Amino acid sequence: MPDFPSAGRRPAATPLPILSDARSLAPVVPHLLAATVALLLLPAVPILAAGSADAAHEAAANDYIGSARCATCHVPEFTAWQGSHHDLAMAEATPENVLGDFDDAEFTAHGVTTRFYRDGDAFRVDTDGPDGKPASYSIAYTFGWTPLQQYLIRFPGGRLQALGIAWDSRPADQGGQRWFHLYPDEADYGPDNPLHWTNRDQTWNYQCAECHSTDLHKGYDLSTDAYTTTWAEIDVACEACHGPGAAHAKQAEAAAAGNADAWDAHKGLTPDLADRDNPTWPQDPETGLPHREPARSSHAEVNTCARCHSRRGQLHVPYTPDAPLEDTHRLALLAEGLYYADGQIQDEVFVHGSYIQSRMFHQGVTCSDCHDPHSLQLRAPGNAVCARCHAPTRYDSAEHHHHPMTETETAGAKGSGTACLDCHMPERSYMVIDARADHSLRIPRPDLAAALGTPDACTGCHTELTPEQAAAQVQTWYGTPKRPAHFATALHAGRSGAPDAAAKLAKLTADAEAPAIARATALDLLAQQPDPIDPALLQDLAESDPPLLRAAVARALERLPPQNALSIGLELLDDPTRLVRIDTARAMAAYARLEANVPGRESPLRKALAPALAEYREAQLTNAERPEDWLNLGVLDSLLGDSDAAERDYRQALALEADFTPAYANLADLYRALGRDDDGRTVLEQGLEQAPDDADLLHALGLLEIRTKHLPAAVELLGRAAAQAPEQPRYAYVHALAQEANGNPRAAIATLTAATDRHPNNAEIALALVSLNAKAGDREAAISWAERYLAHFPDPSGQVSTLLTQLKGAAD
Repeated sequence: MPDFPSAGRRPAATPLPILSDARSLAPVVPHLLAATVALLLLPAVPILAAGSADAAHEAAANDYIGSARCATCHVPEFTAWQGSHHDLAMAEATPENVLGDFDDAEFTAHGVTTRFYRDGDAFRVDTDGPDGKPASYSIAYTFGWTPLQQYLIRFPGGRLQALGIAWDSRPADQGGQRWFHLYPDEADYGPDNPLHWTNRDQTWNYQCAECHSTDLHKGYDLSTDAYTTTWAEIDVACEACHGPGAAHAKQAEAAAAGNADAWDAHKGLTPDLADRDNPTWPQDPETGLPHREPARSSHAEVNTCARCHSRRGQLHVPYTPDAPLEDTHRLALLAEGLYYADGQIQDEVFVHGSYIQSRMFHQGVTCSDCHDPHSLQLRAPGNAVCARCHAPTRYDSAEHHHHPMTETETAGAKGSGTACLDCHMPERSYMVIDARADHSLRIPRPDLAAALGTPDACTGCHTELTPEQAAAQVQTWYGTPKRPAHFATALHAGRSGAPDAAAKLAKLTADAEAPAIARATALDLLAQQPDPIDPALLQDLAESDPPLLRAAVARALERLPPQNALSIGLELLDDPTRLVRIDTARAMAAYARLEANVPGRESPLRKALAPALAEYREAQLTNAERPEDWLNLGVLDSLLGDSDAAERDYRQALALEADFTPAYANLADLYRALGRDDDGRTVLEQGLEQAPDDADLLHALGLLEIRTKHLPAAVELLGRAAAQAPEQPRYAYVHALAQEANGNPRAAIATLTAATDRHPNNAEIALALVSLNAKAGDREAAISWAERYLAHFPDPSGQVSTLLTQLKGAAD
């Protein structure tokens, strides 16, 4: 049972609603379950509350010595770092750092005209404020450099807010040198929109700070809802990756003074990012493919980069950069809306989640094999970076890519079809203009595009072709490849609720050759299927190496019989990885409430759970400024049977954000469980005042009306909920049952018939259509729906088969 996502950091131009992979514990509140969704990351935007003197004091206290000190010995590395995206990640708003046009420039978007101008040495902007009225603000910091630059503005409570208008810093002949809005297509972009630049989702302290400054201390105080944020250096400097350098500098000084024993094994640095085994990459003479000798034994470097170059949410501070990612962060899996079913990037997920799908990652390739870690530039231009390992005579040739060059083209030129990037790392644009390459380094699969609707590199360029035509051409060139089924087939089946989804997902989770992130995603989807999960499958997976997979096992424990869940869960509570432990504690919390309560004796299960539950609470409080985390705590306390604590948690979520509708829904459901439906009605009505068209609140209030036997009101509310959330088959189903109970079976049948067009794989709706038509006396329709049901869904009890026989017999 995963958590409701609390965002990590996310790109400022990507509209990211609060997402959850979760299935609901009760039809009333789909948020009760929250899911194991890695957290959503927000803007590339920073803000500083503490002054430079405070930051310097903080740095000294934490043994951070600053990049200038590093430069005294590491001149080449420091020189390469200067001017890099890391160096320019954030800076004070000075004439040297501000790229945008502040020469009394104006830009209009969403009905608001914003003015950019200078006032002496200050850079200022006149735009709409948190109340929607025009106001004047001073730019405090720049954020980023190219292809765009954002601007940060100080707000009360130590916040820095990221302006929703950015400067396109590309050359004019590439469309740059202009102001543009990061959310051009966002409807109703005003102060009530969570993505408005003045709101919590655009606050640098939470959304961006961890990854854009060095030794960042957020300093959030819940009692005042304010920040005192400090850093050692304003940008991503040496110690962001190498850790505090005081001990390293001290050992270097001792060595320079002639102390032969001055250096320890890691030279005074906590992270060990260097390869000590001097690897080589010989090519297999038969396949032409390179392999690492010796095999990689450490992922320290990838973990260091992944902490920021991934879609993830923070679980724990402090940490060392090279520690296992899952000890401190929750990585987003291949969730619908974030990734396509075949694992290609869809929303802004950065790099790590796609990279760990690749064969290169599994062969031991790291980020620095292709990118210089200091300048961040490629190790070689164009195809030459790939040719460092892949023989150009075999791969950088028309015989391989089948795209002969014209006389005016350069070999490997981007977009020519001769560049490795074009086919194996297709790009998508985020933040409107920022092209990002997919790092899964995949072979183009137009056949998957034809079958599943996923994008493919071939038709991405050759728009005149259909995926089927592209697939036929690829087969003509390369023949029919011998390769296992792609994991996309199983994930697509799970997402669409296909009748055979459970079998396909179970097979994928057990496939040791598939990427761990795909297997973990499959297990999360498997836990959402109506079919029971084989305990033996989870037992085997609980002993697998990837922490992502063990954490997915933990989240699936609730789908097992109690004896199996407890057997597996008690082992996972001692897992070496924090993510696994806290997901196990969360899943087993409900069992602790059910355990027999013996007066005077502590519950053995609660005692076993206590350390991991404490870690779970700590993980939520890491982001105590987010209502999602208080929602998670409310769900936990509710499962543990502490209704008073759960109520406080939900109220705290609403104190942070009065329009956070999941907290209204969960609080009302808590009151329902306590027999306090009158209080629940009040809460739901308060929520609907904030969000009149919220489907979850409408559905919850509709169910309350059913419980209080106000069927006409229930039908109206449930109908509105179904109309607002047509993607939710459950809402249409419940609406239809209410219509039937209110004496209108024909309306119920019409509702379900329309719903089955949207959800053809929903067995619950299909079965209801058989039953309702039979009950209404429409034998012909009932027979038709029964035959359709049996053609698409299993009937282990024989219920539908028996009914079909009876219907046909009656018709005869």
